Amino acid sequence: MDNAKHKALTILIKAGKQLVLPLISIVLVFIVSSVILLFSGHSPISAYGAMISGAFGDMGKIADTLGTATPLILTGLAVAIAMKGGAVNIGCEGQLYAGAMAATITGIFVKGLPAVLHIPLCLLAAMVAGGLWASFAGWLKVRLQTSEVIVTIMLNYIAIYLTDYIVTYWIKAEGMVVKTPNVLDSALLMKLYPHSRLTIGFIIAVVITVLLYWMLKKTVFGFELQAMGYNRAAAETGGVNLNKCFMAAMLLSGALAGLAGAVEVLGVHKYFIKGFSPGYGYDGLSIAVLGQNTPIGVAVSAVLFGALRSGATMMDRATNIPGDFVVILQALIILFVATPGIVMELRRQGRILFMRGKDGKQA
Repeated sequence: MDNAKHKALTILIKAGKQLVLPLISIVLVFIVSSVILLFSGHSPISAYGAMISGAFGDMGKIADTLGTATPLILTGLAVAIAMKGGAVNIGCEGQLYAGAMAATITGIFVKGLPAVLHIPLCLLAAMVAGGLWASFAGWLKVRLQTSEVIVTIMLNYIAIYLTDYIVTYWIKAEGMVVKTPNVLDSALLMKLYPHSRLTIGFIIAVVITVLLYWMLKKTVFGFELQAMGYNRAAAETGGVNLNKCFMAAMLLSGALAGLAGAVEVLGVHKYFIKGFSPGYGYDGLSIAVLGQNTPIGVAVSAVLFGALRSGATMMDRATNIPGDFVVILQALIILFVATPGIVMELRRQGRILFMRGKDGKQA
């Protein structure tokens, strides 16, 4: 019993230490943004009061906040799991679109299945599509040593325009709006709160968060992934197959981003519509940085970003402050979170250079 309490206390202390920097950063963000609002002639109290009311004012608004956070959790985890393995996956937006289209096609054209089979099949199709889209960039990195950063950025545009073409010319529903027909009822995700964005997709995202936390802490693959991300040379010396591990990281990352697209299509829109994502894949980068690439940190950060998005509409309506002010808040959060890390990395690199001998070898 004492050992269990000691372990629980240790976990809480570690989690507390991980949250210190983000919390300080958020406080600084609100101080700086308050100054910006004052110089713009707006009241920070009114602005943040409206934002909080819009995000957490009642159960419906809380449900919308959590629903908005659902794809952000998954794209944040997608970026974080890649970074754990030393990869930089900036292609989550494209992988999200690929997954959304795969889920939509499966939800429309696969008929005669009960929901208990149809929904998992749609989610699996989305994960496969997103995983393969990311794996292509991983394969090019392994085989040709191309930069996964550049390739994933380019693949974003290919995925977005390819899905635009499919929905415009192949499976467009009747009408002026560029969208597909509705997916079958058997493929729809159940709402957890009526007339909101909150579906069982949120539960899926939470379960995946816990599973990834367990994987990183308790499995051999999790250890190898983190070892490769921390020091590739040492990991290879320890017997880690770098190419295999890198490909697995990209595959898993893309699968999570694809799942985010499926959750949004099957739970919120009920069809694929051109330009449905307001940038969930790109926000995943910011969320992963804020959450320090830890599953729990990413989930908390995603809820914060979901609250900012949900509260932006109320702030715009109640105070006449443009909703784009939320983008400024997000940028400030990343700036204050990333800057200390940059400084520490420069100090670390400085120590390494100092330790090198004149012949360039480690002293």
